[in-house]
Amino acid sequence: MELRPGLQVGEFTLQEPLHQGGMATLWRVSRAGGEFPLLMKLPSIGYGEEVTQLVGFEVERMLMPMLRGPHVPRFVGSGDFGDQPYLVMEQVSGPTLRPLLEKLPVQAEEVARLGALAALALDDLHRQKVVHLDVKPSNLLLHAGEDGVERIVLIDFGLSHHLQLPDLLAEQFHVPIGTSPYIAPEQVLGVRNDPRSDLFALGVTLYHLATGERPFGFPRSQRGLRRRFYRDPVPPRSLRPELPLWLQEIILRCLEVDPDARYPTAAQLAFDLQHPEQVVLGERAERLQRAGTLQTARRWFHFFGKDSVEMRASQPGPAVRAPLVLVAIDLKQQHVELDEALRETVQRIVQTSPGARLACVTVMRTSRIGLDSNLDIEGRNRHVKRLLALRHWARALQLPDHLLTFHVLESSDVAQALIDHARGNRIDHLVMGARGVTGVRRMLGSVSARVVAEANCTTTVVRVRLESPAPAEPGDTVRAPLER
Repeated sequence: MELRPGLQVGEFTLQEPLHQGGMATLWRVSRAGGEFPLLMKLPSIGYGEEVTQLVGFEVERMLMPMLRGPHVPRFVGSGDFGDQPYLVMEQVSGPTLRPLLEKLPVQAEEVARLGALAALALDDLHRQKVVHLDVKPSNLLLHAGEDGVERIVLIDFGLSHHLQLPDLLAEQFHVPIGTSPYIAPEQVLGVRNDPRSDLFALGVTLYHLATGERPFGFPRSQRGLRRRFYRDPVPPRSLRPELPLWLQEIILRCLEVDPDARYPTAAQLAFDLQHPEQVVLGERAERLQRAGTLQTARRWFHFFGKDSVEMRASQPGPAVRAPLVLVAIDLKQQHVELDEALRETVQRIVQTSPGARLACVTVMRTSRIGLDSNLDIEGRNRHVKRLLALRHWARALQLPDHLLTFHVLESSDVAQALIDHARGNRIDHLVMGARGVTGVRRMLGSVSARVVAEANCTTTVVRVRLESPAPAEPGDTVRAPLER
């Protein structure tokens, strides 16, 4: 079929071509009563076309109707190979990150900002049990929504895999499929069911943006792809010494060969990128040169001696096994029993969720009108004082430093501050104490009730058993579904 403006394809009318690629053609299209701009993707199906792109189109046509949320284009309609295959979706405005590759390197703060947006988008996708498997700058679109908030929209799901559906690509092909600079080591071995593969690819993207170089080059052979198993990348700060330690720590953690050594979830990666001051610096942050010949040789023998990476990566992906837990602590309320109950609840949650991270949060109430002094009556910094108090509160939990973060929020609205922090950081489980027994009982009760009603995560309100218990209030303990 010769494509031209005005041609009718299904219920859609071709308006103008937007892109002619090797695998597909993109057209702006319209239909009667259309409410938003539409984009049609028509795969190349001529003689000699690769089978992978035809199977990839079928994969995308199968997945797109199942995807929801602000980080994917809205699905509109499709046609199969019986007539003219096509896929119609919302035309999302905004550039991809691909043009940034012409302006490298990018400032560290911007790398972190874009990385956090991309990680939040991947977190949303992984919660829908889909692994993208082709994360790269040209598939990350920066879009400003109607609310004015910038977010990353993921595009091109031709290589993706839904963890509860047959993997058409894996069934038909037995070679690594993807864009070679971004393919995770386990993908080289044929493993396509691990969401952490997307974090490796995002790490490659962040490395490239921050340094101007690709960590593993652009290999064009199986042998070249396998080098990433035993040849580590040049540390980013060796190429750009001005890069902060925390950014190198984050990037190199994403690029670990073993998926278990990477971030367990995209939400945890986004959390570190949004809170660099909380990143625990280790050997990765200090590294200034790649491994020597002897260590590289050991890795080579390890890789060819056993398939430990493949064995671990072939397990079901950890999309919801490593939650972010927030415990809201009222430092003004002196209630030993409630503190102990909070700690016990948090410990149970963390112990039953391998890899869970805990954010200890308190809200420093500010005036709605006027200026607040940052010093207390003794001249001590109020913010620092509360940070120290949070650390003291968490000491009894005996959690490793890399699983703990501490946050002092400032707001005149305690409930809204907690709700916004939970939403902005993709918190999975929020734990807080029930209202106290002091004169501020009513105020604290309203805070917990509002958080329960409005927080978009599982919320547990802990109440201490009293000798003469007060009547239970609706919403004292609520457990919403973990997946959103």
